[in-house]
Amino acid sequence: MAPTQGPRAPLEFGGPLGAAALLLLLPATMFHLLLAARSGPARLLGPPASLPGLEALWSPRALLLWLAWLGLQAALYLLPARKVAEGQELKDKSRLRYPINGFQALVLTALLVGLGMSAGLPLGALPEMLLPLAFVATLTAFIFSLFLYMKAQVAPVSALAPGGNSGNPIYDFFLGRELNPRICFFDFKYFCELRPGLIGWVLINLALLMKEAELRGSPSLAMWLVNGFQLLYVGDALWHEEAVLTTMDITHDGFGFMLAFGDMAWVPFTYSLQAQFLLHHPQPLGLPMASVICLINGLETISTATGRKLLVSGWWGMVRHPNYLGDLIMALAWSLPCGVSHLLPYFYLLYFTALLVHREARDERQCLQKYGLAWQEYCRRVPYRIMPYIY
Repeated sequence: MAPTQGPRAPLEFGGPLGAAALLLLLPATMFHLLLAARSGPARLLGPPASLPGLEALWSPRALLLWLAWLGLQAALYLLPARKVAEGQELKDKSRLRYPINGFQALVLTALLVGLGMSAGLPLGALPEMLLPLAFVATLTAFIFSLFLYMKAQVAPVSALAPGGNSGNPIYDFFLGRELNPRICFFDFKYFCELRPGLIGWVLINLALLMKEAELRGSPSLAMWLVNGFQLLYVGDALWHEEAVLTTMDITHDGFGFMLAFGDMAWVPFTYSLQAQFLLHHPQPLGLPMASVICLINGLETISTATGRKLLVSGWWGMVRHPNYLGDLIMALAWSLPCGVSHLLPYFYLLYFTALLVHREARDERQCLQKYGLAWQEYCRRVPYRIMPYIY
């Protein structure tokens, strides 16, 4: 019999019906973006020009490559870490320990890829495999999520997440029942959060840059900017890997399909959308505009206690979540090198806006519960949530 716990958290995402819809909608959206980026019209809205057959989606070679990638990142995770950090206190008053070696994994991956390329590794062939790789990543996410759901059936009550234990199997499969599923000291959620997806994202970007160099003689300035901006973002996230231990993904959310698919499939194959678009739809970009975009991406920042970035000049007194505003400005800078002729490369900005509005609402509930009247007073003094005078 599955373990039970006390009062359940309120249902999110529209409950079981919303979760069932997202199980289909998220993969469908990812594949739509992959197809749209390589199509002539490159339409964000509207059906793709043609749908791929099963032979275009399924590839044993892609499956072997994906499993090898996961195996490599798991092996790098198990290497000795420069530091071992403790997580937040759990229900049973214990604290889990986490290896801080994500940046080390990024550097070693870069060295291995460099050695492979010097030995003739055709990295430029990777863009042609994005569809089958996305398919096997999605398939892996479904199978892995089923394993996590079954594992949670025998987990102790103290190991369960506040949400994801509604009693509805579809909702719980989507949101995740167990907070920190592990086998021995290998933490599945922590591993997936920053390793295979984030590092895979910059590897796909690099492959797209190499392919553009093959097709046009050299990468465009726009492609260089997108690769540089996003590599800096991933490098910063992995350098400050310990900060993820304070995020809601680790401290609050269970590990189910939402995070498994998001980490392993959504991140590498949709966050690389700008580079995919530029490969198939090159955009002219002059140095003056490139300099402006660099200024937008490099607005003066300071680190918060959790390692995130926030804009300085007293923003905490103007909006309650200025770090989210910084994220949106950065997302805009990633999209601007793609020009303004198509809406498609701005999908990340639109999606991230919706994500942060949802996350901000969750933050508000958590802060109200934690700080009570003090938070209500702060909200009265700072009425805007993310965007001054707008929201």
